[in-house]
Amino acid sequence: MPSPKAKNPGRGGGSPVLGSSNGRYEFSSLTKPLSRSSPPPHLLQRQGSDPAAARLRASESPTRRRGSNSSTGSAGGQGASEEDGIRLNPSFLRVALSSLLAIDLWLSKRVGVCACEDSSWGSMRPLMKLIEISGHGIPWLAGTAYCLYKSDSAAGQEVMLNLLIGLLLDLVLVGVVKAVVRRRRPAHNRMDMFATFSVDRYSFPSGHATRAAMCGRFLLAHLVLAAPLRVLVLLWVGMVGLSRVMLGRHNVTDVVFGFWMGYCQYNLVEMLWLSPQTLQGLLGQ
Repeated sequence: MPSPKAKNPGRGGGSPVLGSSNGRYEFSSLTKPLSRSSPPPHLLQRQGSDPAAARLRASESPTRRRGSNSSTGSAGGQGASEEDGIRLNPSFLRVALSSLLAIDLWLSKRVGVCACEDSSWGSMRPLMKLIEISGHGIPWLAGTAYCLYKSDSAAGQEVMLNLLIGLLLDLVLVGVVKAVVRRRRPAHNRMDMFATFSVDRYSFPSGHATRAAMCGRFLLAHLVLAAPLRVLVLLWVGMVGLSRVMLGRHNVTDVVFGFWMGYCQYNLVEMLWLSPQTLQGLLGQ
């Protein structure tokens, strides 16, 4: 009689699976999960012994792919943020410059209290125009040329000649900057200025401010030594700049830049200073 163990060879812990191709029961282990497509053992051994296949599986793992995607996303995010910053910077500069220009125009209009006779300080307009003439180029050129002609000492001629060169240099530089920038004068200005030229219809920079700053430094360095007179020179420089805004001739930034430009022009005059020997050679003495 056949043994019952022979009829039930899978009783040792397996579970029957129906639907086999030969009509017999197939048993799978209860301790291992079912795998839809598990490779044969000899293929598993071959794959485990192949290092190239192991590296390929590691590179294709979901964790590796997620890491690469996250790094790519972070790099793309950084690039996008940098591009946004590059696009925002010009806009920020335009907004800042527009704000400064609006403040400049508003402040210039508020300070222009002598722009016409009907203004709040219209009675001060004749005094402001007198200060305006004191900083004009024609009186300074004429006075410097006269002092150069009347001077009887080499030192006096040297100082007057260099001041004359500085005044001519100021006219050229201011005319070039005005022709390049072409900023219109304030809308509340009245074109009743003394002895104007073609470039004087432009506002930036203030020629009176550049001339006052340069001549003020020149006088303090070479001609004016007494303390009270030095204070008067400084007050005159400040009043010339203030009168330009009060009369409505210039905006505030025109005067501020003019002061800075005149300060630098004096340094240029000092660099180009003519010595007494050069002066004597030019005058033929």
